[in-house]
Amino acid sequence: MANFSILQNFSSSCSTLPCMAMAFFNPIHTANSAIASSTLEMPTSEGISPFLLSFCSTLLLAASLLFILWKRRATPLALPPGPKPWPIVGSLPGLLFTKKPAFRSIHKMMEDMNAEIICINLWGVHVIPVTSPEIAVDFLKRHDAVFSTRPDVLSADITSRGYLTTALTPGGEQWKKMRRVLASEVLSAQRHRWLEGKRTTEADHLVRFVYNQSMDSTTGGVVNVRVAAQHYCGNVTRKMVFGKRFFGNGRADGGPGVEEEEHMSALFTILAYLYSFCVSDYLPCLRRRLDLDGHEKIIRTATASVAKYQDPEIDERIRHWTEGTRTEQDDLLDVLIGLKEKDGSPLLSPDEIKAQIVELMIETVDNPSNAVEWALAEMINQPALLERATEELDRVVGRNRLVQESDLPQLNYVKSCVRESFRLHPIAPFNVPHVSTADATVAGYFIPKGSHILLSRPGLGRNPKVWDEPLQFKPERHLKRDGSAVTLTDPDLNILSFSTGRRGCPGVTLGSTMTAMLMARLLQGFSWEVPPTMSKIELKESAKDLLLAKPLLAKAQPRLAETLYHQL
Repeated sequence: MANFSILQNFSSSCSTLPCMAMAFFNPIHTANSAIASSTLEMPTSEGISPFLLSFCSTLLLAASLLFILWKRRATPLALPPGPKPWPIVGSLPGLLFTKKPAFRSIHKMMEDMNAEIICINLWGVHVIPVTSPEIAVDFLKRHDAVFSTRPDVLSADITSRGYLTTALTPGGEQWKKMRRVLASEVLSAQRHRWLEGKRTTEADHLVRFVYNQSMDSTTGGVVNVRVAAQHYCGNVTRKMVFGKRFFGNGRADGGPGVEEEEHMSALFTILAYLYSFCVSDYLPCLRRRLDLDGHEKIIRTATASVAKYQDPEIDERIRHWTEGTRTEQDDLLDVLIGLKEKDGSPLLSPDEIKAQIVELMIETVDNPSNAVEWALAEMINQPALLERATEELDRVVGRNRLVQESDLPQLNYVKSCVRESFRLHPIAPFNVPHVSTADATVAGYFIPKGSHILLSRPGLGRNPKVWDEPLQFKPERHLKRDGSAVTLTDPDLNILSFSTGRRGCPGVTLGSTMTAMLMARLLQGFSWEVPPTMSKIELKESAKDLLLAKPLLAKAQPRLAETLYHQL
């Protein structure tokens, strides 16, 4: 269709250009016309030579063809297919008044068009969703330099305190600075090893918490897996950053207190609204004037709730270092405060530290907890999968000790279960948007400067051209024939668990470790089955996001020696 449109334009040009050229560029033709209309007659011997006329006409035709070919090369390729935009506003009214959430409308649009890449014009901004791994690789690898910045949107601006962080910040010196800090000081291999003890402490605490719930006669041993998984992730990150798992005292059974519940709820609220469709992001004149979607109020309230617990901890720690009452580094907050410029002044301002820690929190609580909750729900409905995973754990680790991070490289089936959950049940519909810094050609389409590229996580993971039975949970599909280690990343982007390229997730090692450890500890420590009141787990997505529609409730029974649980 795109080529036909171009040819149609060329045909129109061909029909008008020669006439214009004959009148404007051919003085011989003009002279002949004037002579023919004159009352004076030129002698035949003095007329224009037929050969010269033919030569000039041929030359003119050649020039016209060359002009058309040049014009054709100068004409850009077609945009990806998409809905026909309205004048000026584009397709903005359609998304504004469509049934929320917008990501389901976009995926339905792509399905109806049978297209793996489309272009949606939103008030002049070209939003380009992609479900093809091959095209995704084209964007994030072959054209990585062009698509390595972020859009300026209200939710990211508020969350990052005016773009002081890494993942949410558009390209520039601030992004480069914070990226260096993360890569070399926070998420390096050396730092990962340094913090292993804190992560292990929280893995032990997870087992103790679930064990206490499994022994609770009032609930019949039924565990809310979502609460256990999300708060394990929150506890790990708080322990690594602040040196403590709780802001308050927590519950007697090891569960979160009201402070941690509010903190976690606020983090997931930020995640729900971060980069979600918001009309003011495409109409900047409305920003901070008319909160049409109500997003600004929601995200400001959520970030204030997070700051209420985190900022006092940060301010107090900075004061201790300034006064000299704290002199040794014990956690990541100490590390961030201790970074210095060449002249000895602090490298990071208090606001930069506060903003970056919020970003660390939201990056570590969602993916691991969601993947494990979905994986366990799928496996409870297929007991053979649970049996195979626990057999691997018993073979590699045994039942006389708890699984440790050093065991994870050998737990390929356990990691395959997590990887399959990343594929089939991603936490978010799209990755964090990439923005083009220049015009580009990708997959044969013209991608204008300023376009927002959205790689669809479910679209990539459930692509029927890549995956056999894409809607079935089959962990064995990820096992390597040669028995080599299973990883939770995919460089070919058939799964978008962690992004790649310049904007790739710098915390791949931490995220992979937390996810695999959470899965392994729950499977090793407990047998899981459907609660007595249910026949099976309902595997249904929430209407508003990709989480399990109802938090996973499952009956847990200890499967290790009692002494192991009592030692925790």
